[in-house]
Amino acid sequence: MNPSKGEWSAMSNAESQAPDRLEELSRLKELARQGPDPKATERQHAKGKLTARERIDLLLDKGSFTEVEALRRHRASGFGLEGKRPHTDGVVTGWGTVEGRTVFVYAHDFRMFGGALGEAHAEKIHKIMDMAISAGAPLVSLNDGAGARIQEGVSALAGYGGIFQRNTRASGVIPQISVMLGPCAGGAAYSPALTDFIFAVRGISQMFITGPDVVQAVTGEEVTQDALGGADVHAGVSGVAHFAYDDVHTCLAEVRYLLSLLPSNNRELPPVSHGDDPVDRPGDRLLEIVPDDGNRSYDIRDVIEEIVDDGDSMEVHAAWAPNIVCALARLDGQTVGIIANQPSAMAGVLDIKASEKGARFVQFCDAFNIPLITLVDVPGFLPGVDQEHEGIIRRGAKLLYAYCNASVPRISVVLRKAYGGAYIVMDSQSIGADIALAWPSNEIAVMGAEGAANVVFRREIEAADDPEAMRLQKIEEYRRELVHPYYAAERGLVDDVIDPRDTRAVLIRSLHMLRTKDADLPRRKHGNPPQ
Repeated sequence: MNPSKGEWSAMSNAESQAPDRLEELSRLKELARQGPDPKATERQHAKGKLTARERIDLLLDKGSFTEVEALRRHRASGFGLEGKRPHTDGVVTGWGTVEGRTVFVYAHDFRMFGGALGEAHAEKIHKIMDMAISAGAPLVSLNDGAGARIQEGVSALAGYGGIFQRNTRASGVIPQISVMLGPCAGGAAYSPALTDFIFAVRGISQMFITGPDVVQAVTGEEVTQDALGGADVHAGVSGVAHFAYDDVHTCLAEVRYLLSLLPSNNRELPPVSHGDDPVDRPGDRLLEIVPDDGNRSYDIRDVIEEIVDDGDSMEVHAAWAPNIVCALARLDGQTVGIIANQPSAMAGVLDIKASEKGARFVQFCDAFNIPLITLVDVPGFLPGVDQEHEGIIRRGAKLLYAYCNASVPRISVVLRKAYGGAYIVMDSQSIGADIALAWPSNEIAVMGAEGAANVVFRREIEAADDPEAMRLQKIEEYRRELVHPYYAAERGLVDDVIDPRDTRAVLIRSLHMLRTKDADLPRRKHGNPPQ
């Protein structure tokens, strides 16, 4: 049947309008990409900062980004808002890939409303967070915003509530990474704090609940933004930030590396990446790195470098609580979490900060199916009035709880000292380590021989004609009877005493055996960890 004259006319009009509509769509999307004010981009660059889209391009594989709600605009009115309705509403949201694996991302666009969060802005973030949870893929937030959009009142504040609720719902389900690339003040700082890792860049990252002006008005203290909440402050003093870098390019490259070590969600195992490092490569350097003398220091990171694939690891919280080292690495291509006492910092003792740092890392690894390797060289818990008054009992118990609660494969290796309660806490066999190993230099005991002899043989030492000679004799006697390298092995408290040079090979064989571990946990809603 041939079309009528009227039908031909309608079809002709539609065809003539199609190019116009496509041209309009292209113009709108280009406007959304460029932003409403070219000078705003110049100001962003003048501060040494990239735009939201430039940051996304650095994070994701080239050409992989798919944007969501690029044409979204707010509906607010009053205070001049009705005349300022830029597309995207100051946040770019979508997904792409990192090394071919799906990653969701949102990035505040400081060029619009200073990146401040309004109702539409928040709804975009809510949507991309919901998509990430549903898809079972990591979520990365690129933060550069001035807090809530004051002109929108409580609607903006409610938007933050929705973000916090989703951060919590996603916790332990998908990896969440926050990258601080500008200011983050007030309640806005709590969203990054709820995520798994926080990256910061020196010179441009600031996080604080109350800014310098409020601090000065209330307390009289004068402080700059960087001194109050800059990258190094949060990486080394507060412990809020896990990583700090000198520039954005390095920072985002490290985010990509971290993502390559992690599974997409809690239902998957971490990706395996086999290299050329032999499984049975001998660790001859370990004999040089770790002194036999328990009073001599060394850097545990050198031990980690010698054991893991290609010497590569990613240390978490490197500048905070340095007396314990937490790092992600690979053994025979398999991602592992390493927790190790650091003899070069405070002799490797456990204190409040180290316990909390270790506990959170253990919990993260357990949530995402990452096996735990614990390297033990610990003289005990740090004594002191401050430690007791600040809650070393309840806060130190966090590390104990985290280990006891962990169901992933767990292997511990005692290198030298393992004294008292700190030995138990550092994933001993008695709290559930699947494999407990020790080097011939191990000293597993209630306390060091010197201290023990002074307590056990106090009266004999005091009554001796030569107290010092008697003390030395009793120290040697105690060491010979209770602190020799095979005492724990004889009692089944360690599974084997191994040649340090074989540590890498033994760990890899043990991990292969434990790959199908199935922990039978009691049914419960959740535990109640010490706070």
